[in-house]
Amino acid sequence: MSDESGKPLPEAALGARREVTIEALMEHFANDDIVVEEFERRVEAAHKATDADELRALLTDLPGADLPAALSDGGELPSHRSRPRVTAGAHEKEQEYIIAVMGGSGRSGRWTPARVNWVVGVMGGSELDLREAHLPSGVTEIRAFLLMGGLEIIVPPGVRVESNGFAFMGGFDHSDEESAGPPDPDFDAPVIRITGAVVMGGVDVTFRYPGESGREARRRRRLERKERRRLERGR
Repeated sequence: MSDESGKPLPEAALGARREVTIEALMEHFANDDIVVEEFERRVEAAHKATDADELRALLTDLPGADLPAALSDGGELPSHRSRPRVTAGAHEKEQEYIIAVMGGSGRSGRWTPARVNWVVGVMGGSELDLREAHLPSGVTEIRAFLLMGGLEIIVPPGVRVESNGFAFMGGFDHSDEESAGPPDPDFDAPVIRITGAVVMGGVDVTFRYPGESGREARRRRRLERKERRRLERGR
């Protein structure tokens, strides 16, 4: 095992680069750059790789992105995964209202949420898709008030989500599995804060990449959990 200079690459360093490669393959798989069979083949090859060149070769033909810094010449290992894109500056609007009465409403595509977004639903449903939204740095609030209604919020993995609301015969469904952890002091990351009250309804927060269906997201998460367990056993 050796690095670009020909010196032997310590097993710990090779293992860290292997983990970066597998995470990059996961992202390409989520973006439909490779099919599941090819994804599994490349992950298996990553586990068998004996030097950095073999790991780089697993990514060089994939579209749309440069090699991770840890796999480029002289690159350092990253301390975190790729961060969500953030729109510079403050929110364009202070407040916005999204109302659904016996019907549906929502936002999707490329849009910029207000600092406070009020979602009101009476026997209706709303969807806020934030996967391609321009998220300003700092806190973006979503305040939901639902009566026999529902709200689905779709967030790209890696964005921090805080959820705390009151529910009567309903619920706020939120998993932290793909939410970002504590704030990074060196990065003014966006935060989605969800509050409100629900009566006979619910708020559902899911994490999906742009263009990824719910079924594809569940499959991706299963593969990611499988690879994390495998990496942990390898350590």
